Amino acid sequence: MSVTPSDTGAVPLQFASFREFYPYYLEQHSHPMSRRLHVLGSLLALAWAVAAVASGHYPWALLAPLAGYVPAWIGHFFYQRNTPATFRHPLYSLVGDWVMVGEVLTGRRRF
Repeated sequence: MSVTPSDTGAVPLQFASFREFYPYYLEQHSHPMSRRLHVLGSLLALAWAVAAVASGHYPWALLAPLAGYVPAWIGHFFYQRNTPATFRHPLYSLVGDWVMVGEVLTGRRRF
């Protein structure tokens, strides 16, 4: 089933592939501050997990998602003013986070 995001803000129920989902993901992160908070949150989560493992405090790594999602959700609720796609499409959203981080770090997407 092919679904294209609409200007009405309606959330499609499903996507046939990540390729189909990613334009919707980018639309949901169009506010620059939302994107910045997502990228910073993702990198913070990665740093938190690496630090937990490197220090031998393995259980602390379980808090890494929280370190990533709190900034991202602040971006959604206070800047983007929408509901995080994670609530309906958790796996695609996780992949989208890291694809967007990669695009920002390589200069293919504006930070």
